[in-house]
Amino acid sequence: MSRTITIVGLGAGDLDQLTLGVYRLLQKTDHLYVRTKDHPAVEELQKEEIHMTFFDDIYEKHDGFEAVYREITSVLFEKALEDDIVYAVPGHPLVAEQTVQILLKEAEGKEIQVKVAGGKSFLDEMYTALKIDPIEGCQILDGTSLKKEQIQVRNHLIIVQVYDGFIASDVKLTLMDKYPDDFEVVVVTAAGSTSESVHYVPLHELDRSVELNNLTAVYVPPVRDDIMLFKDFEHLRGVIATLRGPDGCPWDKKQTHESLKRYLIEEAYEVIEAIDEEDDEHLVEELGDVLLQVLLHAQIGEDEGYFSIDDVISVLAEKMIRRHPHVFGDVEAETEDQVLKNWEEIKSAEKGNAHRTSLLDGVAKGLPALHKAYDYQKKAAKAGFDWDEITPVIDKLREEFDEWKTAQSDEERKKEFGDMLFTMVNLGRFYGIHPEEALSLTNQKFYQRFRYIETELAKEGLTPQDTTLEKMDKLWDQAKENL
Repeated sequence: MSRTITIVGLGAGDLDQLTLGVYRLLQKTDHLYVRTKDHPAVEELQKEEIHMTFFDDIYEKHDGFEAVYREITSVLFEKALEDDIVYAVPGHPLVAEQTVQILLKEAEGKEIQVKVAGGKSFLDEMYTALKIDPIEGCQILDGTSLKKEQIQVRNHLIIVQVYDGFIASDVKLTLMDKYPDDFEVVVVTAAGSTSESVHYVPLHELDRSVELNNLTAVYVPPVRDDIMLFKDFEHLRGVIATLRGPDGCPWDKKQTHESLKRYLIEEAYEVIEAIDEEDDEHLVEELGDVLLQVLLHAQIGEDEGYFSIDDVISVLAEKMIRRHPHVFGDVEAETEDQVLKNWEEIKSAEKGNAHRTSLLDGVAKGLPALHKAYDYQKKAAKAGFDWDEITPVIDKLREEFDEWKTAQSDEERKKEFGDMLFTMVNLGRFYGIHPEEALSLTNQKFYQRFRYIETELAKEGLTPQDTTLEKMDKLWDQAKENL
């Protein structure tokens, strides 16, 4: 014979919040179990001599809530084997009640029926206390596991289970990643009961200005100010759509994938410049400019009906998970070399050989020549086409230099010069030096030293065109010592 666990909600406040059906069920049951006695309605039910068994002692036994909830549900299943029982929880059984979710999920494998008989949610009273309409967009989130990625700042936000200062502090710090420190939030306790309290506090005082308990929830109003929405990705997406829209910017509206190519390249190099300068503020700005290019391309794709930024994000997320089985799967990869080997194998399997006639076809055609040479050599080396040691590379460089010196025509000299550069790239690769990075550092050094020459000459009212090479060489040597 199948037994039943009937779950009821005690509402968010005192006995007046109980529905009539729940109240009658509590009066007539012989086996009533209540998750916690720390609830306004419990004291009044006890006065009516309704016998209840509480689980508060289990909270004292464990450090984490998961273990508490597991033990409570285990006890309930055990008691239900003997007789039908009623289990009462605060609020509504299906709102922020983990034990109920465990009971519903695990009852399928037992000869026990779990039935939710209803109750009144604290949410109804929260809406009333705050005078808000949830149809405008409302999120209900758990304060004990709040993540900033969950938060939609343009929605009403109600954070439950903010029952002590530690949780309030974590909630405050998480919210401060999305909202200004002085953003006004509302702390509501015992909504709808005779003990209801509503306090408006600046966010930075959330964990120290009001008393918190298990009937406390925090309300964060939706952000309406455009400036405060600058951190919101969807708002940024809307800005780009507006720029490309009918009433948008003439320049943005006429751009195509082709016309934007050079800007993406320029912005990428400006990011590299900011990294080389170790200038974080500059880096933030330049990364934003690269993101702008990505969003413009995605908006063009959406305008033309081919793809959107959602597709870009989806493809990227799926690829990152697929290519990192050592993080998201069960593949072992303890070293960087193992990670790169797995990456290349997965990448090769994904792309197949349908559109490739050479191992080198995987190198992007649009790369700068030095970068492309480096990648060509890496690809060939993985196939075994590489020197085993550095000496032959140095010998090859000498050979290429001699051939360049004896070249008879401009065209031949150009080809031999390219051979020298290609061999120099190989030489750097043996020492883990990327040619683009090395040449970029040298360019930067040259700029600083030549700028020094210009500055020193300017002190005498001169320019490089007004002076001799000998004088500039002396200043160059000074620059080498000072920079």
